Amino acid sequence: QVQLVESGGGLVQPGGSLTLSCRASGGMFSIYHMGWFRQAPGKQRELVAGITSSGSTEYRDSVKGRFTISRDNAKRTIYLRMNSLKPEDTAVYYCNRRAPPSFNWGQGTQVTVSS
Repeated sequence: QVQLVESGGGLVQPGGSLTLSCRASGGMFSIYHMGWFRQAPGKQRELVAGITSSGSTEYRDSVKGRFTISRDNAKRTIYLRMNSLKPEDTAVYYCNRRAPPSFNWGQGTQVTVSS
């Protein structure tokens, strides 16, 4: 069973940057298409970005040009570089298998964008 641990969140001012990390243990990480998801208070969890096993990427429209997803299979880790952060990016961020998100959810990492 794959276990996921997210890290790197924090409090940042609007316009700031953060890099999130998600390390996976167990399973054959390199073959999985992975994704970053987020859930804001009172809202449903949504896909933010995805990356295939070969490195192709996708982004939701609201983060295109600001966020970059990447992966390091040797480290069993995916990353989310977030630039030009906005208050509406505030949420708990999670990683999981892209589709379906079938692994057990980790604890997530809180990102708060506020002045």
